[in-house]
Amino acid sequence: MREILLLKNGEIVLKGLNKKRFEDRLLLNIKSRISSFGKFKLEISQSTITISPDENSSVDDIIPVIKKVFGIVSFSKAVIAEKNFEDVKKLTIDYLKEDLSILKTFKVEAKRSDKKFYMTSPEISRELGGYILENFPHLHVDVHNPEITVTVEVRDFGIYIRKNSEKGLGGIPTGTGGKATIMISGGIDSPVAAWMMAKRGISLTAVHFSSPPYTSIKAKQKVIDLLKKVSQYSGSIKLFNVGFTTAQESIKKYCQEEFFTIIMRRIMMRVSEIISVNEGCSALITGESLGQVASQTINAIDCTNRVVSMPVFRPLIGMDKEEIVEISRKINTFDISIMPYEDCCTVFTPRHPKLNPRVYLAEKEESKLDIEKIVRDCIQNCEIIEIN
Repeated sequence: MREILLLKNGEIVLKGLNKKRFEDRLLLNIKSRISSFGKFKLEISQSTITISPDENSSVDDIIPVIKKVFGIVSFSKAVIAEKNFEDVKKLTIDYLKEDLSILKTFKVEAKRSDKKFYMTSPEISRELGGYILENFPHLHVDVHNPEITVTVEVRDFGIYIRKNSEKGLGGIPTGTGGKATIMISGGIDSPVAAWMMAKRGISLTAVHFSSPPYTSIKAKQKVIDLLKKVSQYSGSIKLFNVGFTTAQESIKKYCQEEFFTIIMRRIMMRVSEIISVNEGCSALITGESLGQVASQTINAIDCTNRVVSMPVFRPLIGMDKEEIVEISRKINTFDISIMPYEDCCTVFTPRHPKLNPRVYLAEKEESKLDIEKIVRDCIQNCEIIEIN
């Protein structure tokens, strides 16, 4: 008796004529994630993916990985019975005896997609439930809140017997939504924004701005560690670590202090857009949440948007900090994000930043700088790091 794993697609089933493209990408993502754990056969039918291990592999080994694959709404372990009810009864008892021996309540659900099978779904539920009670008389049926739900799925090629389902991440497969660039600092917000966009099918490139000696090697490593956590869900990420020291020193030297942050972010947006275009990305992603800090007011966001032409996704824009922290804990980035290594956004922070900057005033301050040269130098001063 060899266990298999059943994966249920989420919103992929709604994709109509495009469904196969999403299913193929999901299968590819799963194969790449589980390949190092042994040999597995993957099949898809009726919005269900079946993963069957060979004799040297186990589905238990790959469950932690499956929990981090976008596009799966639920999953469960199962066994396959022959197309006769006697085999279903015997295999159910053999497969679930450890669970049924220690639990107190259960129910049986039957789903018959093969309408040629000689028993209806209610008949399967009734007969199998009675058989379980005969073998485990201590059990009680609870149709509303059972400790275990025994599910029988009658399909064309066999009958699945499965345990309780576990919830998957949902979303759509990474790689089906195009490519975008996450502007990642080292704080709590941007890794969450990256994760949320990967959940919507986006393949990620990352840009980080470093300002040595004002920022340390530990700050860069912190960003690498954050992206490693995100990549467990999104797949590999190419990180562009941009040297930003000269740019910030120029801003401090020539511009009014209250405009430091706005001008810094406008330059960052320009640099990130160029990297995005070169990498085939179609949008930028930031971790901004409206009103959270001075650079995230409506006017400040407008000022930064004006310097780029590609879309800027801000998936956290309407979330409060508590909601963002909750997700960061869920994806295991929170403890890294709060490590006390400052990023370049804290360098030369103005004492009284401009809360509602006007675009023409920001442009007036920028005219004091050779923006084209600063951007060009930033692009040329990039370190590329592959995050797998």
